Amino acid sequence: MTSWLRTYGSVPLCLLLCCLAVAVCAEASGAGDSVCWSPSVTSCTECLSRGPQCAWCFKEDFLDGAGPTQRCDRPVKLLRRGCDPEFIEQSEVKVEVNATLSSTQVSPQDISITLRPGSEASIVVAVKQLERYPVDLYYLVDVSASMQENLDHLKTVGVALSLRMSEHSSDLWLGFGSFVDKPVSPYINVHPSKINNPCSDYEIRCRPAHGFHHVLSMTGNMSEFTRVIKRQRISGNMDTPEGGLDAMLQAAVCQKVVGWRPQAKRLLLLMTDQPSHLALDSRLAGIVTPHDGLCHLENNVYTASTRMDHPSVGLLSDKLLENHIYSIFAVEKQQYQWYEELVRPLPGSYLGKLGLFQAPNLIELVVDAYKRLLSEVAVSVSVEDKAVSRYWVSVSPLCPHGSTAKNQSCSGVQPNQTVYFNITIGLRSCPVDGEDEDVTVLVRPVGYNESTVVRIHSKCRCSCGPMRRCNDDSQSPCTGAQHSSKQEQRPDHELMKDSNIDSNWKCRADGSDVDCSGRGVCECGRCECEQSRLGTVYGKYCEIDDFSCPYEQGLLCGGRGVCVSGECVCEDGWTGDRCACPVSTATCQSANGLLCSGRGRCVCGKCVCDNPRQSGDFCERCPACQSTCQSYWKCVDCHLSHGLTQKEAGHCNNTCAPLVGYIDGVSGQEGDMWIQCMYIGSDSCRYRFQTGSQSGQTQLHISTRPECASSGRLVGTFLSVCALTVLCGLVVVAVSRLLLQKRSRPPGGAAENVDYHCTGKDLSYIPTTNEKTVTYRRDRPLDRPVEMHIQISKMPLGDPWQC
Repeated sequence: MTSWLRTYGSVPLCLLLCCLAVAVCAEASGAGDSVCWSPSVTSCTECLSRGPQCAWCFKEDFLDGAGPTQRCDRPVKLLRRGCDPEFIEQSEVKVEVNATLSSTQVSPQDISITLRPGSEASIVVAVKQLERYPVDLYYLVDVSASMQENLDHLKTVGVALSLRMSEHSSDLWLGFGSFVDKPVSPYINVHPSKINNPCSDYEIRCRPAHGFHHVLSMTGNMSEFTRVIKRQRISGNMDTPEGGLDAMLQAAVCQKVVGWRPQAKRLLLLMTDQPSHLALDSRLAGIVTPHDGLCHLENNVYTASTRMDHPSVGLLSDKLLENHIYSIFAVEKQQYQWYEELVRPLPGSYLGKLGLFQAPNLIELVVDAYKRLLSEVAVSVSVEDKAVSRYWVSVSPLCPHGSTAKNQSCSGVQPNQTVYFNITIGLRSCPVDGEDEDVTVLVRPVGYNESTVVRIHSKCRCSCGPMRRCNDDSQSPCTGAQHSSKQEQRPDHELMKDSNIDSNWKCRADGSDVDCSGRGVCECGRCECEQSRLGTVYGKYCEIDDFSCPYEQGLLCGGRGVCVSGECVCEDGWTGDRCACPVSTATCQSANGLLCSGRGRCVCGKCVCDNPRQSGDFCERCPACQSTCQSYWKCVDCHLSHGLTQKEAGHCNNTCAPLVGYIDGVSGQEGDMWIQCMYIGSDSCRYRFQTGSQSGQTQLHISTRPECASSGRLVGTFLSVCALTVLCGLVVVAVSRLLLQKRSRPPGGAAENVDYHCTGKDLSYIPTTNEKTVTYRRDRPLDRPVEMHIQISKMPLGDPWQC
């Protein structure tokens, strides 16, 4: 045995494990769905948290005597086991759209969803790209000393850009702001002589360094924009990186000061020739307070620059998205790679590379960025921070024709086209306290000033009907407050007596002397049924179970139903005591569309033929039926004698049992269900007929076109056969003579060269014999030859001669 295990043990062990796994799965399915049923599920909340397919039955007498774990199952199984629909608590998903709020770009704008743990809901948000938008463009320029030449080129941009953007926008407004860096050491030189004039070493008058200075609010007056740019002066600092992200955050969140218009597309253009400081860089200056993401402008100057750290990229991304702002980075090519990594987590951002910040280059950069940003439509979905770990979100874009999908966006979208986003939101779990929760989810199209608000109500507790009782506790009937108060007023021996009485008659069926049918224990006059690994034991006396039903192919009720009180309750579409018979008769439909070819009935999904001589899956074969032709000859003869007319057909009712009909021909109805026959009548004509069965009745079809031969045609046929026979005989004789003549001629062909000239006189003297001398020589040359005379009989006179 040990050697066998060493040699072959690995394969049987795998098979054994597979069999055990199948057995465990089958056992679990007998007790309930493997997803819903579990011994640890004893409450409605725990049941519904296992998934949206699970339900809880709070009917008080459901499976009387069974434990609370049996109340959790799929709704269809609970219904089959006797739980009424009004007593089923199950996961519900509701999606309600507020149609009263309308929008030209984003719709719908308000949605309400009800979810349970494990459930999900899908919504569709439509984003339409309009043809011409008003545009707000805010220039945020690095005014450090290295940007002097670039600042000069910016002075001629305003009017030219306005004319160029008129092709794409209905209204262009411009704004302006400047930045350098945080005005603290070590970012700037804090020597008193350098604070007011950082460029004193070069004998140039510069403005003091500043974190952000808002110079010009949004305006459509291009002359005012040009005048403000001409008044700008450069500044200076110590280190290479600048405070660009700090200034971008203030320009984004200070909407009223900057003057962003609600209906306009917002573009924030950052111009710099150096990288930017990131979060935590301010620790060098002793600034450790994280940025709060709020506006801190007083008299157009950023006042929290020396108190708060630089914003993180994530915070900046949220604020740009929240305020519907596209960001454009115009950087010199030396810094292109650094900013390329920066813009990836920023939604709705564009990076442009320029050699010199000349006016034509800046104009082309803005126009290209505007067209590209508008042609790419993307959404961002944000969940409240308090519940972000309990929800999951999936976004799938449906792009219009001519555009392409990329991650969660569509690129190449043309004006007046609509992009649809299928957004699925799922609830993983409820809060720790298990209470219901309301959460807001925002769906923001990037760069759009409209968004969709999704209000989610997470339903974590079970209502269990108007009584609010889920029957999911383990409290026994005899431990209530009222019962306890009565017990406290009675002596202990009376309580024991009542308990014994309850155990004797309340837990025993009529005529039984065993408590709870021997499959449970009696507590407080009520049977608590034991749990069997085969299934559920329940009933007032634990007399019912869900595993004492017939098995089919090793599965209880064939795996197509549930066992209730010892009988299989089949799923829809199945019937029978084992749920093995399909209700549908589709499996009995033959190729001709008839049920069992019209020769039988469908029983449990299979054809049962009416005639034992018929066979096949659809009773289509009947080898022995070919002998039935002769049995109908008498019937056919009767109809022939009456002229094959419907008027006279009634005279043959006694002779013909089947239904008889007349047809022109039988060739058009040939098939497996018809048997072709022939009858030769007294007039020597052949009559074709066919017999078959339709709808369980035998039918006979007789052809009204006999196949007869005329007498003249018969005589001609006879004479032709005789002439052909004589001709064949003469040919045979001639061939035989020719062969004999060739065989009688001497070899060598000498006789063929002799010419005979015969006359009538010569023919009378033809001898009857011919003489021929043959000389034989001995072997030795000295011997004399011996001659022999041989007489050859004359050829018979009847043989032909050549003359």
